[in-house]
Amino acid sequence: MAGDQPVCPPQLVLPGLGAVLLSQCLSSVFSQIPDPELLPTDPPPKPDPLTSESIVFWGLRLWQIIAIFAVFGLAVVITLCCIFKCRIPRTRKEIEARSQQRLAAKKYANTLETVPPLNELTEIPGSTPDASAVQTVSEQVQSQSANNGQPSVARVSEEQPSSLSLSETG
Repeated sequence: MAGDQPVCPPQLVLPGLGAVLLSQCLSSVFSQIPDPELLPTDPPPKPDPLTSESIVFWGLRLWQIIAIFAVFGLAVVITLCCIFKCRIPRTRKEIEARSQQRLAAKKYANTLETVPPLNELTEIPGSTPDASAVQTVSEQVQSQSANNGQPSVARVSEEQPSSLSLSETG
């Protein structure tokens, strides 16, 4: 009974093989279809260009914001200049005059350092240290008032300036 052996009908093998091939084809096709969540989206729209009429914040335009900050900065500079009394020289002559004034003040300060102390200036040359010192006008008034017991008015004679005629001065 060799002819009695069961033989797979060809239609059963083909539909099973076809189903496997079909599932593989579909899986490869579906794997190539992109996921809608991963698809590239349209780029975000570009913002409007920034102009002087653009509203920045609080409903104020850009030029208004710049003006407010400029006025604030100017007020700070003016206030500082008033407090510290600094002024920017306006001309070249002023700058040169100030530098000459500084040099003259420095020279004057240097010459004051060379002046001897007052007690050396009031000494009479050739006198001994035991000799009486020259009395000032205030010391003379105080000694007179101490002697009399009453305050007195000291009269100091002033030298008359020499009168020069117009012909001598000319």
